[in-house]
Amino acid sequence: MNSALWVVAIPLGNLGDITSRAVEALNRAHLILAEDTRRAGMLLKSLGITGKDFLSLHEHNETRRMHQVASRIRQGFDCALISDAGTPLMADPGYHLVRYCCDQGIRVVPVPGPCSFLAALMACGLPPYPFVFLGFVPRRRAELEKAFFPWKHHPVTLVFFERKNRILTALKTAFHVLGNREFCLARELTKKHEEFIRGTLETIDLDQAALLGEFTVIIGPPGPENIKSDSEVVKSLIMSYSHQGFKPREVVQHVQKQVKGWSGKSIYALMHQMQSNPG
Repeated sequence: MNSALWVVAIPLGNLGDITSRAVEALNRAHLILAEDTRRAGMLLKSLGITGKDFLSLHEHNETRRMHQVASRIRQGFDCALISDAGTPLMADPGYHLVRYCCDQGIRVVPVPGPCSFLAALMACGLPPYPFVFLGFVPRRRAELEKAFFPWKHHPVTLVFFERKNRILTALKTAFHVLGNREFCLARELTKKHEEFIRGTLETIDLDQAALLGEFTVIIGPPGPENIKSDSEVVKSLIMSYSHQGFKPREVVQHVQKQVKGWSGKSIYALMHQMQSNPG
């Protein structure tokens, strides 16, 4: 079967960033899958591509669309998945469809290109790797704190998306959980009014009224004095959840969600060690 699901990166804003391979894939596809089909139609029109069918694919209908898309591909039709801007799946719909196609033995072809958080990392002036991409962070402060906490003592740069009306809350919460670090807000990437706003979490100086659009947020890693080993991080988590009144089994479950590579048995053993040697 030569037909496939093509996962195609499109420009963030500057049409000059479209690759010839992306244009080829979009020309080849019989069906274009997009979160906003009207916007997708405008993009293809600007590229001189016509005669395509469009199908909306978003977080509320993705699982329903999977069988329909897979059926079209099995019939010999190529399908192209695009995002509103940049690379699909990166905090955008598409993962469930791609996973389903992989499980069904349907060929999935990546067509790489523009990606907002990679573009931001290229020009923010903060360590570009290792980095952790968090997508859109939670809205509720308690959930936001949980999202930041696992990285408090790890030497990684954090990258996430946030909207203008929540950006100050996100940065202040980051300072509360992570301590003082450098940050950079990137907006309007590749467009006429591209902007990078740099600062430190301890002294945030932003004119909220002037903040427009969505931001790619980069928060630099902690200083060497704040980096802890994995076991120290796990101990901190165990103490935190224990003090909140969680039962041992619940503590283990919460810790496993936040620290990769630790088995339940290892966490139980560390809990027992901490109880035996409280000092």
